[in-house]
Amino acid sequence: MPEFNPVQYAVPLFVIAVLAEMIWAKFRAPQAYEPKDTLVSLLFGLGSTVAGALLGGFAVWAFFAAYEFRVFDMGPEWWAVWWAWPVCFILDDLKYYWVHRAGHRIRWMWAAHVNHHSSQHYNLSTALRQTWTGPLTFGFLFAVPLVLLGFHPVMIAICGGFNLIYQFWIHTEAIKRMPRWFEAVMNTPSHHRVHHATNPRYLDRNYAGVFIVWDKLFGTFTPEVDDEPIRYGIVKQLGSFNLLWAVFHEWVGMISDILRAPWRHKLSYLLREPGWSHDGSRETSDMIRARWEQRTGRGAALQNSVADQNRIAGAQEAA
Repeated sequence: MPEFNPVQYAVPLFVIAVLAEMIWAKFRAPQAYEPKDTLVSLLFGLGSTVAGALLGGFAVWAFFAAYEFRVFDMGPEWWAVWWAWPVCFILDDLKYYWVHRAGHRIRWMWAAHVNHHSSQHYNLSTALRQTWTGPLTFGFLFAVPLVLLGFHPVMIAICGGFNLIYQFWIHTEAIKRMPRWFEAVMNTPSHHRVHHATNPRYLDRNYAGVFIVWDKLFGTFTPEVDDEPIRYGIVKQLGSFNLLWAVFHEWVGMISDILRAPWRHKLSYLLREPGWSHDGSRETSDMIRARWEQRTGRGAALQNSVADQNRIAGAQEAA
């Protein structure tokens, strides 16, 4: 099978789309783009390509080593097994959901993934804010089960490329809502705006890559509401357009916390969720959301709603 990287063929379309959105923003939403922010996003994309080439070799080796122990074998012409492609794409997207969720819930992985959330603007150039240090978190190991099932590493890479291409277009405010049937199944700009928001109701929600059904299945879905403006970025904003600080700031913060923490807490600063502290001086996303729910009464409203549903169900059963 000849080498094929779908992303490289999509790059010209990315450029055209960004330029088109810039023109739209000039007349409809001037605040959507900020020149320095856009430049940092473009440099992120360039740097991640170089970093992937330099650091991705171990992942390739690991995949091909694991492939020797595959449970099922599709034969030497695995690329011609037509049904394997949609199955691989769906399973790869499920894998993406979990590695993405881990990237928000494990600080070591968040140190790399935070790069993608560091912009306070939300536009197509934001999609280019890809990590330089992702391979250091070993997130690629989430794909090893697919390799062991018999999907060739090249097949997985191609499906992952198409997954990445799909996610590009959802980084925009130019599209408000897609048709209801589409919003129900697929990830959309509306769903992904929620994911990039720092509003308490939205923190750590909507991890999906292509299919939003994973979030609905695993309880991490929250819809966008029209009466609350979205604030983008991270809980503690960078406050700088310094590229190197944007890339490495969380690694610096995490290592600093580990060095200063008592021995019994050092590993927790590596593996627990971002915002966790042994002395309670900081807040995790769960704490921020819980405080917001308590302040707004939303938590009580949800509990009452569930209680009402249970009472109705009980009455129906009794009848």
